[in-house]
Amino acid sequence: MASLATVRPVDGGPPSAPLSMSMRRHVALVAPPWYPVPPHGYGGIESVVALLAEELRARGHRVTLLAAEGSDRQATVQAPLAWRTDLGQHNERLRELTYAARVLETLSRRGPFDVIHDHVGFATLLGCVHLGVAPVLHTVHGGIHEPDASFYAALGDELGLAAISSSQRQSAPGLAWIGTVPNAVALHHLGVGSREEKEPYLLCLARICPDKGQHLAIEVARRTGLRLVLAGKVETTTSGLEYFEQRIAPALDGDRVVHIANVAGVAKAGLLARAIALLAPIQWDEPFGLSVVEAMASGTAAISMARGAACELIDEGQTGFLVADVDEMVAAVQCAVDIEPEYCAALTRARFSPSAMADGYLNLYDSLAVTSGRRTADGFAER
Repeated sequence: MASLATVRPVDGGPPSAPLSMSMRRHVALVAPPWYPVPPHGYGGIESVVALLAEELRARGHRVTLLAAEGSDRQATVQAPLAWRTDLGQHNERLRELTYAARVLETLSRRGPFDVIHDHVGFATLLGCVHLGVAPVLHTVHGGIHEPDASFYAALGDELGLAAISSSQRQSAPGLAWIGTVPNAVALHHLGVGSREEKEPYLLCLARICPDKGQHLAIEVARRTGLRLVLAGKVETTTSGLEYFEQRIAPALDGDRVVHIANVAGVAKAGLLARAIALLAPIQWDEPFGLSVVEAMASGTAAISMARGAACELIDEGQTGFLVADVDEMVAAVQCAVDIEPEYCAALTRARFSPSAMADGYLNLYDSLAVTSGRRTADGFAER
């Protein structure tokens, strides 16, 4: 692939004006224990948390970030990198419980807080709610099944839930939702290439597993005659490993179908900006799609199965296309060249900027303060 040298950055919007000291909030952001914040490659939740922390600090808020080793220097490390090898293994739950204990001990010492914003769930969320030192907001980052819904419902009225899409929220309408805030992407790390800079390949940027449907992307590439780049780690579950070995590995030839296990930084930005289209042949109702937004913010058409949040993320014919099957995905690839990169990027960046995400969460922090009765005369406790 060519370098990113000629890819043009696009402004993600004017910087936010700093708040007066009397309006400053103290927010505890609790990230998962597995990947650094920001991540060094894979780590969607961690990327979102990093962007939120950066934006809140830029606006004059005080942020206490609890995260894994390798995070930015302002983070309070609660989990060593060595724990990552236990993700998906027998000891995963013990690591989560240990992390929860460390987080709660730190929160009890580092307050007071105006809000605890949890991105972990499980024991960490349970502990934050019962700690009782501040209102708790939890962003639900995944799909919601009956066990998830039962857990959230059992936490009662002391918890506010934030959805990342209307589709996700509608999947469990009975929960204590207080708002919907779409995820943001790191606009300053992305560039936009012109139509002339596009190269004849398709990109599928996601962990490799049955839910992501990479086998369908392989079929689309075969039928369109375009090269396919599969970028993403192989999911280490039994189903993920079997899927890779049986449905993906046989097609990998290092030429027409290429697999890159981990891509980040300039290399990732270049892949996104120069692809003809990003394919998202998802086989589940995905509650968001960061790679879909990253592609569109890079001026690259996103083509997704019309499931889950994809219908909210993609502006049909302007930033991408929604399809029902492989036949329609093949046809959409032929139309991808009609997407205007600069307009596609500008439209996407206005909707999914860190500034827009921070606005949404600050409104939810206000709502929590009113509900909990913790609001002071000035709105929040001064620091």
